[in-house]
Amino acid sequence: MKKLRKDKTHPYVYETHLHTSQGSACAYSDGKEMANACKKAGYTGIIVTDHFFYGNCNINRKLPWKIWVEEFCKGYEDAKKQGDKIGLQVFFGWEAGYNGTEFLIYGLNKEWLINHPEIKDASVEEQFSLVHEGGGIVIHAHPFREESYIPEIRLFPKYVDGVEGVNSKHSCITSLSHNNPLFDELAKEYAKKYHLPMTAGSDIHDTDLLCGGMAFSRKLVDSNDFIKAILDRENYILLDGNESL
Repeated sequence: MKKLRKDKTHPYVYETHLHTSQGSACAYSDGKEMANACKKAGYTGIIVTDHFFYGNCNINRKLPWKIWVEEFCKGYEDAKKQGDKIGLQVFFGWEAGYNGTEFLIYGLNKEWLINHPEIKDASVEEQFSLVHEGGGIVIHAHPFREESYIPEIRLFPKYVDGVEGVNSKHSCITSLSHNNPLFDELAKEYAKKYHLPMTAGSDIHDTDLLCGGMAFSRKLVDSNDFIKAILDRENYILLDGNESL
């Protein structure tokens, strides 16, 4: 199994973009399996970001909203339960889809989702306002990825808090899909142009890890602490997975 090669000054590594088979139709491993794999690889924590309602979601969209949310959160909850047992921090998020354009949402929880069904049909602008009102943030995921399911590249610099500058699917030499480092180079330029902070994640869908993510000099407390670190532009390192080879 591939393992992280940690920087001595930034030994706390977090996977910020992770899918489970319970929530994402394109994923192959469940929350418990993902937690176990990430712990063995050396991660301090993970953020489960399954595909949301209009993305490649694995939950029946005909279910009543509360039941839908409960089903959607099972991948995270299984990962969290296992993480608590093995000493892996597990935070909650999701990946919202807008006809191929995707955003990572951090800092909210299941109760917030249940109480805000309007988020399901919110526009990009409305999503930004709703998430901010709840205390969360919006990160534009892989903004320059080119694939058949993405009809066009659309940018929303006024309606995001940051940019996923490194996606290991693009840059890691062991990635088997979406592999084009140019996508990340363009994302970094975009973030710099609009003075937006950057994140990094592996976009993993199974236990064959790429070992990307974000390395911090300290252990994070919770999702709110993760948000603070990003918005404060804390001195963290963006990992593309190649450092782990």
